[in-house]
Amino acid sequence: MADSAGEVREVPNPRHLSTALKQMRRASRIVSRRRGPDRHTGQKPSRRWEKANARRNKVYHRVANLRADALHKLTTAVTAEYGTVVVEDLNVAGMVKNRRLARHIADAGFGEIRRQLTYKTRRRHATRIIAADRWFPSSKTCSGCGAVKAKLPLHIRTYECDICGLVIDRDTNAARNLAALAAAACTTGTGVAGDQDTAPAVSKPRGADHKTRTTRPRRKTGTGRAGGTTLPHQQQTETGDRTQAEPLMLW
Repeated sequence: MADSAGEVREVPNPRHLSTALKQMRRASRIVSRRRGPDRHTGQKPSRRWEKANARRNKVYHRVANLRADALHKLTTAVTAEYGTVVVEDLNVAGMVKNRRLARHIADAGFGEIRRQLTYKTRRRHATRIIAADRWFPSSKTCSGCGAVKAKLPLHIRTYECDICGLVIDRDTNAARNLAALAAAACTTGTGVAGDQDTAPAVSKPRGADHKTRTTRPRRKTGTGRAGGTTLPHQQQTETGDRTQAEPLMLW
């Protein structure tokens, strides 16, 4: 996290899930060894299973409460200290597909952080949130000269500029670029991609902004079987009752 002056302040991830993972595994192992419920045979759980399951749920609830408390404290401090908050629109769904990083990314709660920042900045009239575009090269851009690299793999944690020779941490470089983006948006008054205050309304693709029909038109059924199917003798009766000018509709 960086401010408009370029000063970076790192906020460590508490990793509540990783800390309690050993306790969770032990509690789940105890539950699996008890006689639990079975809906196929109608078997009811034993009292020992219920007590073990309650202890396991208590561990899960504690992790969820610790995460929620840490995120609320972080977002409250950010919205109270800064007038403009800029966040990055990350592809979290694609990031969790990496089996080595999925647990840590899910434990960080990126979506919850953005949700809390959104409604907490709306409560404060002098604070606004700006969401940088997903394709904004915050990590690939040099915060010193502005040169952009073509590729920058994730395993490279140090940014080295080929133009000006700047050597800086990857996350620190991205934080400074986002801070400069927020400063430019406040100075010029033009919104960047994702700015909720100044971004024009764009219609959603594939007609998603149109109202979807909730009910289908009811088809007319005949006097025969379900679904409008008529028997051969019923068709002959209906044909004899109709006039020659009225055509026979079969479907």
